[in-house]
Amino acid sequence: MSANSIPLPSISRPVNLIEQLARWLTWRRFVFVLALTFFLTSILFPFYWMISSSFKTYAEIGGREPVYIPGALRWDAYQELFDEAHKSYQRFGINIINTIKLSIPTALIAVILSTLGAYAVARLRFRGRELLLNSILLVYLFPGILLIIPLFAMLSQIGARIGFEVRDNLLVLVFTYLAQTLPVALYMLANYFRTIPAEIEQAALIDGCSRLSVIWRVTIPLAIPALVTVFIYTFMIAWNEYLYAFVFLNERDLFTMPIAINRIYNDPQPRPHVVMAASSIMTLPVVILFLSLERFLAEGLAAGGVKG
Repeated sequence: MSANSIPLPSISRPVNLIEQLARWLTWRRFVFVLALTFFLTSILFPFYWMISSSFKTYAEIGGREPVYIPGALRWDAYQELFDEAHKSYQRFGINIINTIKLSIPTALIAVILSTLGAYAVARLRFRGRELLLNSILLVYLFPGILLIIPLFAMLSQIGARIGFEVRDNLLVLVFTYLAQTLPVALYMLANYFRTIPAEIEQAALIDGCSRLSVIWRVTIPLAIPALVTVFIYTFMIAWNEYLYAFVFLNERDLFTMPIAINRIYNDPQPRPHVVMAASSIMTLPVVILFLSLERFLAEGLAAGGVKG
């Protein structure tokens, strides 16, 4: 065998990063990455702008040229919200506490009442069941501004007879929030309960459990994703609600965060960085709650959206 016929080992040329990216990036992947980038940018950029603006000066916010990165991390806006020594102290901590006092009870009561009502619609047989469920959902379709006048008049008459004040009463405001949250909570849970096999509950009834015991021992453990979804949804409605709180609350110490932010925004002396700081504080708990319970939320919405 001649030396010319001996095969030489092939030396592979190293592939750089650009060539690897060119081989991986097909047209379908390119369109997907482009759409995902646009989607994430349109969602995340407003949050970044809100948080970054809370550290800017009024000149940086109100200038003709947008300032994407603040010159320094200035805590003046947050000091105005929480520091009692600040000359324009806003007592925003009280507004946070008031919002928590309204949001958590509203969400808990909505979950309890909607669980009982949705179970009755999903499991019990009675005439007009579907009409009742659709009528409850129809109430949710009406704008809140149409319900606030009859609600206020009804509660005023009840308060005059029983002896409680409607205005500046957080308990009354919780009741008005339930008028907005209960319909959709009932509808979501009723559809979820229909996905739970009825044979499991019938077996518990045969074993001697009462109907309430079946709900507590069998239905609720199986419906945890839906219950968490309803809790988050009703909590977010109560947390962000403005119209009802604006009508029912007059005392500044009872204002919720949306009312306090609107009052700062309409102040004769404009302070947009303070508005952005308060908005960032208001948004952060909802984002943390959503991300921490996202697994339950996705499962609950997927199952609750299927009509049984």
